[in-house]
Amino acid sequence: MSLSAVEDQSTDIVGLRIHYKELNAPDASEGLYLKGSDARQQILVSAKLVSGGWRDLTRSVVFRVEPENRVRVDAGGMVVPVTNGEARISASAFGMEAAIQVTVDDVESVMPVNFANQIVPVFTKAGCNSGGCHGKSGGQNGFRLSLLGFEPTEDYEHLVKEARGRRLFPAAPENSLLLLKAVGNLPHGGGKRIESTSDDYWLLVRWIRQGMPYGKASDPTVVSIDVVPKERTMSMETAQQLVVTAFYSDGSREDVTRSALYEPNDKEMAEVDSQGQVGLFSQPGDVAVMVRYQAKVAVFRATVPLGAEVVELPPVRNFIDELVFGKLKTVGMPPSPVCDDETFLRRVTLDVTGRLPTPEEVTEFLAQSDPSRRDRCIDRLLQDGGYADFFANKWSALLRNKRTSDTHARGTFAFYSWIRDGLYDNKPFDQFAREIVAASGQIDQNPPVAWYRQTRDSTAQLEDTAQLFLGTRLKCAQCHHHPYERWSQQDYYGFAAFFSRVGRKGGIEPGEEMIFHKRGVAEAVNIKTRSKVRPAGLGGAPFQLSPDDDPRRALTDWMSDPENPFFAPALVNRYWKHFFNRGLVEPEDDMRETNPATNPDLLKALARHFAESGFDLKDLVRTICRSSTYQLSAIPNEYNDVDRQNFSRYYPKRLTA
Repeated sequence: MSLSAVEDQSTDIVGLRIHYKELNAPDASEGLYLKGSDARQQILVSAKLVSGGWRDLTRSVVFRVEPENRVRVDAGGMVVPVTNGEARISASAFGMEAAIQVTVDDVESVMPVNFANQIVPVFTKAGCNSGGCHGKSGGQNGFRLSLLGFEPTEDYEHLVKEARGRRLFPAAPENSLLLLKAVGNLPHGGGKRIESTSDDYWLLVRWIRQGMPYGKASDPTVVSIDVVPKERTMSMETAQQLVVTAFYSDGSREDVTRSALYEPNDKEMAEVDSQGQVGLFSQPGDVAVMVRYQAKVAVFRATVPLGAEVVELPPVRNFIDELVFGKLKTVGMPPSPVCDDETFLRRVTLDVTGRLPTPEEVTEFLAQSDPSRRDRCIDRLLQDGGYADFFANKWSALLRNKRTSDTHARGTFAFYSWIRDGLYDNKPFDQFAREIVAASGQIDQNPPVAWYRQTRDSTAQLEDTAQLFLGTRLKCAQCHHHPYERWSQQDYYGFAAFFSRVGRKGGIEPGEEMIFHKRGVAEAVNIKTRSKVRPAGLGGAPFQLSPDDDPRRALTDWMSDPENPFFAPALVNRYWKHFFNRGLVEPEDDMRETNPATNPDLLKALARHFAESGFDLKDLVRTICRSSTYQLSAIPNEYNDVDRQNFSRYYPKRLTA
């Protein structure tokens, strides 16, 4: 954001602060220490506002260094060492100034470049190892890289040793084929990828000049990354510079702001440049920016208020309304009013039973004057067989209950009836999931075994279980580290091991099977490392199971634990999508750190309420439908017409089949 863009708001600014950590950290403005010629540090300049908030001014201030020859600060706030010693960096704007001390040490030392830690991220940022370029299966035009750099040893082999080493020229690094194509001096199908004046270019030159070292086995590795700030409330058409820090296994840390890759989850709300500045467009809501460096990810969240004054709110009927209306106050978005009785009756009858209300039901409902008539209507619909029929149809589709041959008819009807009866009797959802995932026997005795008819191998079983019951897409982690999550191949095969002892044999009817647990050690084989992996819940330690233990039961015990961070949130998000036409996390089965909920507090509260209720599905439906949030009108007011995230009105949806 330019200085002119904020001049008209300068009266709101009461002070400046230079920092590179969170503003509320005790040592947020402690002095910088830069050691070695490679040291870099992105700094932030934040303006304190009259309202108590902060606004980023990093690219709007004038930097000054005293003495001048100690460090160099570019217009984006990146500090680079020049000579050893101490200096003072100041930033000034609007007649105000902030300063920070910096100490430079050992600037004459040149450290060996580490291929995995420093070179691979250059390819990732430039898009060279993306799925559409050299990172796809088979590579591109004879040159192959691992997808997003998850296999640096393979990348080193392809780059340095393949093609008789023709891609690199240590005697004259700038004439290396790799660099000549990257900067556009030679024809390149991917076009120009980096600038010859950039830090990335000169890092590649220095690495080639050093003889293309891979690095030592004892060199530290990245264990995590952190982004500052983590979240901020911002105005439309403003900007925020980010600071990204990598933490290494030896306890050291490094600024990687200009080496990281940035991706907003809503490109209609924000964009991010290569230096880590988030720019917002003129659309209110919430946007998350995924930050990736090597295989690690972090997330920055921006809340963009509309800014209107919220004076009147519909009645608060439960915790859903408290959290939704609280968010609407924060973003300054007045909600639509509560809908009329006719609209409510049609909406809730369609959403709960999948049918329109009958003329008799309409007449009876509209004749009532009892303030609790809507609550009683919801209770009546939940006791209606139509609720069980409608949601059984939904779950039957999710569980792939279909017949691909005539011999499947008996099992298809039996499984549907089992689902329908469970919903009608309000079977707890943890029991429902347990009886499906750990099903054994034959269809006539235990209809949920029909699920194993469509999930023929452990790959389908684990991926369906993770996506349906945990809201997590693991498919990518089968071949490489998940590009948007923390899940590795080890996590994938640890989850697959739960299904490694599923046995099958012919059933009593043609086309049917008996599902059973085969005695033996439960383990899966990682196709990359060829190592054996024991069963493990996502993010957890391997289970110690005996050959007699059915690992699927250990899985369902882990899933249905009230403290499980995936199980309850996945279900409540799926049901929220059913009633509101948009999940708190969208898509509803892609819940991850890099795709956060639009209202995280609401998702947590709903999941906690669901778990504490004993995983009561009817109670969840009742809680959602009783809220004023669900009963808001679909007609937008002058403020919330563009709202797609905050549930300031009901979002119309198409009728189901």
